[in-house]
Amino acid sequence: QVQLVESGGGLVQAGGSLRLSCAVSGRTSRLYPMGWFRQAPGKEREFVVVESWSGGNTYYADSVKGRFTISRDNLKNMVYLQMNSLKPEDTAVYYCAAGGSPQRPYSSGEYHYWGQGTQVTVSS
Repeated sequence: QVQLVESGGGLVQAGGSLRLSCAVSGRTSRLYPMGWFRQAPGKEREFVVVESWSGGNTYYADSVKGRFTISRDNLKNMVYLQMNSLKPEDTAVYYCAAGGSPQRPYSSGEYHYWGQGTQVTVSS
């Protein structure tokens, strides 16, 4: 069994920064693709950034490219999302996800494991 637990969300002003954390426990094999997704009220869940494999290709959504950065600490089984220059449109519940499809890494429906989500609210 794989468990993902997000933390680090909160309220921040536009232009500010936050770092989200995802603690990974349990079975850690076949986790890739993995990454971060988000869901705003009334909208479908969308991909933010995914990694095909550790040290491999990384894909960012156009809306966050240049502002968000994914990183990891493999020894601690932690994945992070550094979010800079935050905008009100970044407001959403952010989820850590793992076990996606290598053929469809952007598709949230393909991911087997999900965290509980952490709320990020950006005020104007």
